[in-house]
Amino acid sequence: MKTRCLLFLALHLVAALTIAARASAEGQTPTPAQRPAATAAPAGNAENGKKLFTSYGCYECHGREAQGSTATGPRLGPRPLAFAALSKYVRQPTGQMPPYTSKVVSDADLADIYAFLQARPQPPALDSIPLLKPLINR
Repeated sequence: MKTRCLLFLALHLVAALTIAARASAEGQTPTPAQRPAATAAPAGNAENGKKLFTSYGCYECHGREAQGSTATGPRLGPRPLAFAALSKYVRQPTGQMPPYTSKVVSDADLADIYAFLQARPQPPALDSIPLLKPLINR
């Protein structure tokens, strides 16, 4: 019975990771070379940006590390949109995200949040996770 329960949990974990990996791959952000040229982002403070990301509630949909979720909000880090595109979307979103005007989130705060998003590390490759290796390499 214990083995059966573990197998059930392992299969659900693999299914969830497969769905997340596919969603991540489909929604992958373009490489810097593929992005259109844009003005440079204003200098920001990543440490303060992390605090702001939490205090404004961004983490509630996008996750504490901006990793996103297929159920709530998209992944924002480690390679966020160009600053101008992110700023425009934050101010005038087209999805379910509420608008954050400059009266709510100042341009300086948004620059700090952007610095935090840029500082997010790349997620580990699935095949680098020991528990998943036997399931991936079948």
